[in-house]
Parts: sequence; C-alpha cells; structure tokens
Amino acid sequence: MGNRDGFTSGFFLGATLGGLVGGVLGVVLANRISNQDRIEPLLEIQGKSGKTAKLTGENMETSRLSLEDKIAQLNQAIDDVRQQLGSVNGNGGSEIEN
Repeated sequence: MGNRDGFTSGFFLGATLGGLVGGVLGVVLANRISNQDRIEPLLEIQGKSGKTAKLTGENMETSRLSLEDKIAQLNQAIDDVRQQLGSVNGNGGSEIEN
C-alpha cells in the first residue's frame, strides 16, 4: 500500500508541475510569436534618400543561396558522423539507404 500512496502523490505532483511548466512555456512562446509581428517592420532597409525600401528579391535570393550552402554543409557533416558511427558499431562503414 505504501507504493500506491507514493504513486498517487507523485502522479499529482507531476501533473501539477507539468501543467505549470506547460503554462509558462505557452506564455513565453505566445509572447515571442506576437513580438515577431512587431519585428517585421524592422526588416526594412533605410535607403539613401531617407525612404524605407523592403528587402529586395536580390537580397532574398542571396540569403536563400547562403542557407542552401549551410544546409549542404550540415548534411555532409551528418553523413560523416553516420559513417563514423557505423564503423564504430561494426557496420564496417556501410550506409543504410531508405
């Protein structure tokens, strides 16, 4: 019977703490999402004439290409680690294809 009493109190304590942590996390994430709406106007670039101009397609394309390069580097690093772990686990470095 002692284990059941411990389980019940632990269950309620866990549910209470989980609800509290979930609530705090929800508030923090909601604030971040609402702050992003306020940050979008800050993505404008101040022009030489004092007028603001939206980010141009050229700037977006440059950013996209940069992100593609970084993703390719990450994929290569993941493949390298996968091969290293495969040889450590005794797979002999052979890759498993999906």
